[in-house]
Amino acid sequence: MRSKVSSVQERLWDQIDPYLSAEGVELDDVEVLGGGQIVRVTVDAEDGLGVDTIADLSRGISRLLDDTDPIKGSYTLEVSSPGLERKLRRPRHYEKSMGKITKVKTHAEIDGARNHRGTLVASDATGFTIDIDGSERTIPYEVVASARTVFVWEKGASPRKAS
Repeated sequence: MRSKVSSVQERLWDQIDPYLSAEGVELDDVEVLGGGQIVRVTVDAEDGLGVDTIADLSRGISRLLDDTDPIKGSYTLEVSSPGLERKLRRPRHYEKSMGKITKVKTHAEIDGARNHRGTLVASDATGFTIDIDGSERTIPYEVVASARTVFVWEKGASPRKAS
């Protein structure tokens, strides 16, 4: 089943990417979930994307997919931006997240641990490096079970009630 989903995702990517590129938007990810019942498209742009732009892109992608019918049967199309905490699934995601706090779970132990949290400091075609409390840990993509950036709230002055 996994290879079928992957091939559907690849076909969707090949259909959606040229449309988004023409609109000046980057296709960040395509996921097919629930056995094909949900198609999740993640888009990104250098200056970010507003709700109205995402709605317009959603309508355009919907028309495109209606014309080509890449998934048999009904499905729900979800179009969104990566958000504050983004999943890291492709090498490009890691490149774009340099300097951010990252939480990674691995299938195999790396330096005695399967859970890793630190600052993403390097990325290449085979893996990435995170700095964990001053110690760098290199992790190959092939052992990653899941990875995402972690949004850290900055501490600031607490709001006080007016007297």
